[in-house]
Amino acid sequence: MSFQNLGLSDDVVHGVQSMGYIDPTPIQLRAIPLVLSGADIIGASQTGTGKTAAFALPILTKLAKHGGLRALILEPTRELAAQVETAFRDYSRFSNLRTVVIYGGVGYGKQLEELKRGTDILVATPGRLLDHMEQGNIDLGTIEHLVLDEADRMLDMGFMPDVRRIIEKCRKQRQTCLFSATMPPEIAGLCEWALKEPQSIEIGQRRSVAESVKHAIYPVAGTQKFELLLALLERTHYDSVLIFTRTKHAADRVASQLKALNHAVAVLHSNRSQNERLEALAGFRSGKYEVMVATDIAARGLDVSGISHVINYDVPQHPEDYVHRIGRTGRAEATGDAFTLMTADEAPDVASIERFIGQSIPRVKLENFAYVYSVVLDSTKSASAGAHNVRGGRAGKGYSFGVRRK
Repeated sequence: MSFQNLGLSDDVVHGVQSMGYIDPTPIQLRAIPLVLSGADIIGASQTGTGKTAAFALPILTKLAKHGGLRALILEPTRELAAQVETAFRDYSRFSNLRTVVIYGGVGYGKQLEELKRGTDILVATPGRLLDHMEQGNIDLGTIEHLVLDEADRMLDMGFMPDVRRIIEKCRKQRQTCLFSATMPPEIAGLCEWALKEPQSIEIGQRRSVAESVKHAIYPVAGTQKFELLLALLERTHYDSVLIFTRTKHAADRVASQLKALNHAVAVLHSNRSQNERLEALAGFRSGKYEVMVATDIAARGLDVSGISHVINYDVPQHPEDYVHRIGRTGRAEATGDAFTLMTADEAPDVASIERFIGQSIPRVKLENFAYVYSVVLDSTKSASAGAHNVRGGRAGKGYSFGVRRK
């Protein structure tokens, strides 16, 4: 099945093909006909499966030509909003449809200018959208297509009351598509309230880790965590590495230490200005930065291809965040590696992750690393130190590592 056979308009097919896409992904094959039919949708799929195109392409086909605000896409973060807007612009490049994005952290001037010019698709974060609505800049009474993207992340960030206020202002006769990696009770309740007889689409298990990602736990004493991180970086062949910390302070500290050792490092978290975020993402995509240190703001929806390794410097507190973090590598059937550094205090969080994903994660001890004893190292006694493959080598006896620098 090709894009031409899915009922999409010629302009949209031309747009998606001009970006180099040939065959639809599984979620696109299932979602596009349903969206074209007008059905409400609850969608879940693993990261990197082409979800944005699954709703963007049929919506653009149904809008057809410029005619006023009719589609609203809600996103939890500025980064996601900017990426989705870019996708809509690319897919609609051979039509006269317009897309505008609005989010916080920047001034209102340019956004007001774009809104006054008129738009067909509005991509927005909840807070800034409500600001514009209260100022009378936006009327949602004409919305025919509403997409709630990354709904569980909006819930985690406390946006659900705002989301409900926004939905109440949209026209009742509309198509609503909700995408969520997990389905907590609050999201299930939102679906019952906001969607009408929705069709469910699930590609892969919500709790599963992509089979193309090899992942392992590296137990270590808290005092040696950064030292072990350095050893992994120095002994691993990598193209690009995404390092996750729990806090913004930790992200800044780890990035500063890596920079002092001549690593090319970008930082991404909510305290960074919008210009700093955009520069970090652009530099990471281009290879200017070989390493990015980030908090969970980047765990979902980060549109960067070719991330060969993810390192959880801190174990995530929420099990579902582990799935999303390591989903940044091994995207769309590519292979990737994910390492998690675990101290004794973090062992209960790892146990929660293993229960969540329904599998145990191998414990690995790095050969020729001068470990300081910690009780957490006892968990590696029965594990083979050479059992875990990494790109270009093994974390075990008898294998050498090399360093790849941009």
